[in-house]
Amino acid sequence: MNRLLRTAILGSLALSITACGHKNKGVEADLAASKVTTIGVNSYLWRASLDTLSFMPLLQTDSNGGVIVTDWYVNPNVQTERMKVTVTILDQDLRADALRVAALREVNRSGAWVAAPVQAATVQKLEDIILTRARDLRRAAVATK
Repeated sequence: MNRLLRTAILGSLALSITACGHKNKGVEADLAASKVTTIGVNSYLWRASLDTLSFMPLLQTDSNGGVIVTDWYVNPNVQTERMKVTVTILDQDLRADALRVAALREVNRSGAWVAAPVQAATVQKLEDIILTRARDLRRAAVATK
């Protein structure tokens, strides 16, 4: 009896393992669309954020927490103004609400840097650029599979 029970258990395990070997192309494409990542956040948003901010010096990056902080960047064409950007990726899914961009702006007045308002359109434009780049990266990854 004990031998029969062991054989039945081993047989059911073997059947379940062989069922796991079946590959479904639709599932692979869905995984490429959202959560295929070795970091704590969506890899497409992370890469797109780094690509978009590559012209600015990076102060801090945390791929597990999804935070990118740049150092102050002075545009060579406008020496009296500098910007600092923080990008936070909030989710593992590639969605617009999984991205938050914050920017600080300062202007040089009589040799001292003074805080100045950042136009909302500036932050929105950065978010749009990052999201567009992330979608392009995702499309390229799905097309190669």
